[in-house]
Parts: sequence; C-alpha cells; structure tokens
Amino acid sequence: MPLRLNPSKSDAMAEITRLTRAGDLTGATARIQQMLGGSPAPSDTQINPPIDPDVIEGEFTHVDPPARSGLGETLTRIAAGGMRPDAKPRTGRTDPVPKGAQFSQHSHTGPHGSRDYWLFIPSNASATPLPLVIMLHGCTQSPQDFATGTGMNTLAQAQGVIIAYPAQPVGANMNKCWNWFRPADQGRDGGEPAILAGITRDVQRLHNADPARTYMAGLSAGGAAAVVMGQAYPDLFAAIGVHSGLPAGAARDVPQALQIMRTGAAGARLVHAVPTIVFHGTGDQTVALKNGQAIMARAQAGFGGTLQVEQGQMKLDKGGRRYSRTTQTLPDGRTSAEFWQIDGAPHAWSGGHPAGSYTDPAGPDASTQMLRFFAQHQRA
Repeated sequence: MPLRLNPSKSDAMAEITRLTRAGDLTGATARIQQMLGGSPAPSDTQINPPIDPDVIEGEFTHVDPPARSGLGETLTRIAAGGMRPDAKPRTGRTDPVPKGAQFSQHSHTGPHGSRDYWLFIPSNASATPLPLVIMLHGCTQSPQDFATGTGMNTLAQAQGVIIAYPAQPVGANMNKCWNWFRPADQGRDGGEPAILAGITRDVQRLHNADPARTYMAGLSAGGAAAVVMGQAYPDLFAAIGVHSGLPAGAARDVPQALQIMRTGAAGARLVHAVPTIVFHGTGDQTVALKNGQAIMARAQAGFGGTLQVEQGQMKLDKGGRRYSRTTQTLPDGRTSAEFWQIDGAPHAWSGGHPAGSYTDPAGPDASTQMLRFFAQHQRA
C-alpha cells in the first residue's frame, strides 16, 4: 500500500532501488544507513501525525533465528523483486470444522474500503450473545493458515466464542502485512482501522456477538495493528492481545519502521487505558523484544494495581521453553496487563501448531492464555 515519505526520503529510496538493481549493494547499504540515521523514531507523540504528499511502496521481511539478516541480504531480496518473508515449511493441514460449527468466508464493504474475512461460529451458539475475538494475521499469512497455527477455532468451539479473521490482500500490501506504520492507518474513522471496525460491527450485528465482550489480537504486523485498534476504538474492544508486535505510533514511514523493528521504540502516549496481554520471544530476530516491553509499559501506565513476576517452564521432555510472566493486578483480582517473555522464542506464535506458519510449539499456549485474559474483561 502507499506509504507517505517526504521528498528527500522518496529520492533516497529511488536511489537505493537503483543501486540495488545495479548490483551495488555496498552503496545501497550505506545509503540506507545514512537515511535511517536521519530519521529519529517518534516518542511521546500523538497517534495521528501529519501526512506527507509523496508515495512509495513499503514491505517488510521476516528473519528466522539464529542469525539476523543484514541490510545486504534485504537489498538482495529487493533486487530479486521484493522483500519476501522466509516462511517456514507447513504440512498444509487445516483444522477440521466440528460438527454443527461453521467456518466460512464473508466480505465487508464500507466507506473506507473492503476486506474479506473468515468467520468461525461454534456449534453451541445460541440465542445468548457470544464473545467475539478479531484475529489479525501476520505478514504473508492467510486467515486459514492463521487459524490452523493458533488453534483458536478448536478453543473457540470448546469455550463458545466467535472468531473473525480479516484478510489483508496483496493489493493492500505486497506481503499481506497490515499497514500499522502508515499515518493514514493509525487513527479512527479512516484507512484500515475503519475497515476493521466495520468488520467487527458487521459480526456483532449479523451473528449475535456480544458488544460488551469483543476483543482483538494479532501477530507481528497484526499485533501492531491490534494496539492501534485498541486506541482508535476503545468503545469496541474490551481488551487486546499482542504477539511479537510494536507499540502504537512507533513509526510514521518505512525507514522508521525498519529501524524500530530492529531497535525498539517507546511509541506514542496512550489516550485510552485498554487491558492488554503481550507475548514476545527473547530470540525474536524480526521485531526487537524492546517493542513488546514498551507495549507492556504503556499498557500498565493506564491502570493502578500491583505488579508481580513469576517464572515458569513448559514440559522439559518436550523441549519446553522457560518464560517469565509479569502481571498487573487490579483490586478486584483481574489482571489489567500481562507480559509473557519467552526464553529463546523466535518470531512465531507461542504454543502454536506446526502445521501453521510462524509457530513455536515449545512455548506456552498464547491462544489459551489470551482467551483466559479476555474473559476477565467486558465493557460497561
């Protein structure tokens, strides 16, 4: 999707592309480093900064551990035709739909655009409104792939939850990333946030989903978009879940986004206090751990309460990972913010099924923990 840059950055990106395609990776690398050095990350800013008129394309790359991809490798991918994530091999398995349940494709069209989405409705749906979770996939993923990797439909069937999976098309972003880094997609009543809010309202209205128990979660770019949605639409979402994501307002253009993914950023001051659960691996070579820590810091600042840290480990005989869980507990016993820091985990959904892309079966089950966290919260 178009991304706004000022004229000097637009010229720089054109020069970088020219040098790369000419095979001068050293020159292109030096030009990127020069450009990144001149583009400081925003901090303590408002969510909706001004938009520059010029437009270029921006996509991002997934880097698998243990080695971080350098700028030279990234530039090689540009020369080959685009930055494409290195998706892990998958078995092609999809979760069977339980008898009586539904998993079907739908479409939303509104003033700000259209998106398809897949919708899971459990077989035990009744006249009583059910909780709703909107799940935002990561780059290169599809709703079906994301449903398989997270195992969320299986949990939703057992617990009586409706799940919606919006689909980001390649026409909106070459790698199917949610455009969390664009100013036009960082606020209310415009861009992708307005489209996602429209999908949410459609499901609430048409499928008997409970407006008081509606939540959003996402992975990577989807996690960053979920943070944006929590601030743009606190009247829609009672809580959010963020896996390997970035704080709201952390970037306003491509160079800042690339820099912040590597180094981390505090992000913007949050206007609304929204209960938030965060998962992030210490071995994440795509989105720096500092981003997850910043999301937690911003979230807990919106609530009073007691902080507590506990240590744990998954089953040793299955190669389970160690983790620390930091919780902020309200006087009534609910947790308003949680941060799961997972030892050595890569850029992948913790506890996910290996049949889905970007999953880490050795970690704690992020899907189960997010549903538990969400169940504590509902809008008044």
